[in-house]
Amino acid sequence: MKKRMAFILAALVITALVLTACGGAVAEKPAAMEKQVVPDAYKGKTNPFSGDAAAAEKGKEAYALYCASCHGDGGKGDGPAGAALDPKPADLTTLSDVGDDFIFWYIMEGGVGVGTNSAMPAQKGVLSDEQVWQIVTFVRTLK
Repeated sequence: MKKRMAFILAALVITALVLTACGGAVAEKPAAMEKQVVPDAYKGKTNPFSGDAAAAEKGKEAYALYCASCHGDGGKGDGPAGAALDPKPADLTTLSDVGDDFIFWYIMEGGVGVGTNSAMPAQKGVLSDEQVWQIVTFVRTLK
């Protein structure tokens, strides 16, 4: 498990370093994201950690490892690895109008899995449901 985590971390760091030199504007919430309908398998799921500060802190740690390289530390879509992506990573601070079930679905299935052309990788099978809910809890703290 430690070897796998070290490999994933090394791959993220290398990707971030390679892409750091690339410029690019920060994207807001993609229009394609607004048109998505949460499928029945995810619709209505509720965050068991909503408002839980300890869970948000754990989510922040997972976010730093799996999300910040593209979405940036503050979730504005300005991470170094995201600079070369088209479309740009979403500004996660603009998600106040979507439900937690939507964010959970998007993280689990990734951009292609939800029907957008986003390079967002699917985290199903990488992160546990608990870790994804913790990330959702952290994302809700971003302003």
